Amino acid sequence: MTRTFWVGGNWKMNGSVASIKDLATTFNAGKTPADVEVVIGAPYVYIPLLADTLRKDWAVAGENCYVHATGAYTGEISPEMLADVGAKWVILGHSERRHILNESSEFTAQKVVKALAAGLKVALCVGELLEEREAGTTQVIVNTQLDAVVSAVSESDWANIVIAYEPVWAIGTGKVASPEQAQEVHAAIREYLKAAVSPKVAEETRIAYGGSVGGKNCKELAQKPDVDGFLVGGASLKPEFLDIVHATQ
Repeated sequence: MTRTFWVGGNWKMNGSVASIKDLATTFNAGKTPADVEVVIGAPYVYIPLLADTLRKDWAVAGENCYVHATGAYTGEISPEMLADVGAKWVILGHSERRHILNESSEFTAQKVVKALAAGLKVALCVGELLEEREAGTTQVIVNTQLDAVVSAVSESDWANIVIAYEPVWAIGTGKVASPEQAQEVHAAIREYLKAAVSPKVAEETRIAYGGSVGGKNCKELAQKPDVDGFLVGGASLKPEFLDIVHATQ
């Protein structure tokens, strides 16, 4: 089957009203291939602005959410709130949540369940640290991160999940996993899904690559058979993002 190519932007803790209006104007003027799905993740406070100004064939994502709809959880944002202000997706399990804020795979899985129940689609991030890659435990780490979600969701839920493989050593460092390294891990993730969930889910689930993706390396990465898209950090804050959207063309 042909999996629809998925390109996500993750603005992280960046942006302003002025810069987002400028970016939306730039992105709105660009062309998007009919067979590519585009999602932009923005800080909570800018999601309504982005949802209002961004082209309607692109979706907006939250960069995180909590595990309850409402309550005494000062500073947290529920998936229902994200949906209420225009988000269609949420990014969960990013390495910066796992390693800076010490969020566990089990907590991430709880968020995935809650987000799906609220009607959001999920970009689920997984990936290894440099020392884990050097120790040869990349797939053990990735599989363990996936195990928690596999145990928490149903087979049908995977239709609304994109897996983003992001080697932590390549995020914001300028280092990029080679196309061969990316393909190796993506293929292994697909084999994992085949055994842990089902062959159908393994075949249909999109696996995006993230880690210093830019206009110069995106086309070669996109040619790999198990690379179904990208989750883009810094380059998604630049006009260069449109080049990445066209990586398969």
